Amino acid sequence: MNGQSPAPAASDGITPLQQMVASCSGAILTSLFVTPLDVVKIRLQAQKTPFPKGKCFVYCNGLMDHICVCENGNSRAWYKAPGHFSGTLDAFIKIVRCEGIKSLWSGLPPTLVMAVPATVIYFTCYDQLYAALRLRMGDRAQEAPLLAGAIARVGSVTVISPLELIRTKLQSQKQSYREVIDCIRSAVEAQGWLSLWRGLGPTLLRDVPFSAMYWYNYERAKGWLCEHYSTREPTFAITFISGAASGSVASIATLPFDVVKTRRQVELGELQAKKLSCQVSSSTFSVMSRIVAENGVGGLFAGFLPRLIKVAPACAIMISTYEFGKKYK
Repeated sequence: MNGQSPAPAASDGITPLQQMVASCSGAILTSLFVTPLDVVKIRLQAQKTPFPKGKCFVYCNGLMDHICVCENGNSRAWYKAPGHFSGTLDAFIKIVRCEGIKSLWSGLPPTLVMAVPATVIYFTCYDQLYAALRLRMGDRAQEAPLLAGAIARVGSVTVISPLELIRTKLQSQKQSYREVIDCIRSAVEAQGWLSLWRGLGPTLLRDVPFSAMYWYNYERAKGWLCEHYSTREPTFAITFISGAASGSVASIATLPFDVVKTRRQVELGELQAKKLSCQVSSSTFSVMSRIVAENGVGGLFAGFLPRLIKVAPACAIMISTYEFGKKYK
């Protein structure tokens, strides 16, 4: 946004509680719409290359990543194929016909447990920071979304990181909550409290630049469209288009860091599933170097199209629902 945009300030007349309710609604709707896309994608992948026992794959619904461990061949609902799928539409139809429509939302509960609080923290912090920074930055107010988005993402990722560790252990080793608590307590005693934030670095490298670029481009696009259509209040269509476009740009720019984070998640999950030591961790640069050595520079942009297809609608649904929800006072 150019600082003279007709679009109103993000938090004009909006209380933090309203922002929380709006972001919570957006997270739930985004999960409901995008989760089936990833469930079908995983089924198609499993059909092409079946997941062996102990192998991991990453499931992402557009809001969060989840590491999933294959324990009994193809027995889990995630990738139990009822028959041969000839394509995406065919997979949708056969899954619904053979397993029921609920199968399209496999893994939704753990997503909501973490995605909802993370999204509430993130969006509420962004709105508050954006409003405060825009007032204080004067002529440089157009750069406020960059700072507000980056700071809000650092805060939400840092708060949620220990929960991410707990969830990964629960999924990979089928431990009880008591066993997980004992495991975490022993890790803290041996390695200190910072062990709860293991893997935070690669996550921040991907999410903070994504967030900064996303909000900057979103506010600019929203302001431009409001000017173009001579409207002070951004419509649902304007926020939807702005969210999709800015999410696409940010996802492409940060794809190499996403590939590195996914590789490290999968490797860590497989080590935990096999109950091997996972003390040794590679740096982001070393993982990038290994990917380039194995697959060339193109390996850093693996999954370009699936990520774009998933992130663009997820960003569009989330931000348009959030902006729409804030209008109810």
